[in-house]
Amino acid sequence: MATGSKILNGVHVLLGVSGGVAAYKAVDLASKLAATGALVKTIMTQNACEFVLPKSFEAVTASPVFTSMWNGPEDFRIGHIDLATQADIIVIAPATANIISKIANGICDDLLSTTMCACWDKPVVIAPAMNDKMWANPAVQKNLSTIKDMGFKIVGPEKGRLACGTEGLGRMSEAETILEALKNYISQIKKDCSE
Repeated sequence: MATGSKILNGVHVLLGVSGGVAAYKAVDLASKLAATGALVKTIMTQNACEFVLPKSFEAVTASPVFTSMWNGPEDFRIGHIDLATQADIIVIAPATANIISKIANGICDDLLSTTMCACWDKPVVIAPAMNDKMWANPAVQKNLSTIKDMGFKIVGPEKGRLACGTEGLGRMSEAETILEALKNYISQIKKDCSE
């Protein structure tokens, strides 16, 4: 599959950032996406804003960041539907156990989860990040199975040092790994559309 730097050029990417320590890695991912020519819009949960500021994403994507259903650009559109409609592909990085559960169960209590409820039929890449004990939780695994059945692609997590200081499976994949997965996914979609 072609994974050259041009494959994401002009692609509308919706980046969802949920509230985990790995949110800082999402800034690097946003920067790398923008460098490929992708048109990146970012939604951050309130908890994500506790780890990294929206201004970081605005700086690397040259695009506003959406943090609430109740404020944003005053263009009188229904925000979560508009963001869902514009996106060619969605990536959630980091995807915490919380947002994975909300997506799997159709819970809509913030802008990211509500937008994801409207994006169920779009290409979605999920990059989980959480403690290894949370990752191993049967409820989390059931929710992951549900979103995989919806056609969502899962990238990671990886084994390594976790935020709590222990070693285990739960680290968010690096930006380069997620970017490569996005390129491969878009390349496959384009190939399928041309057949």
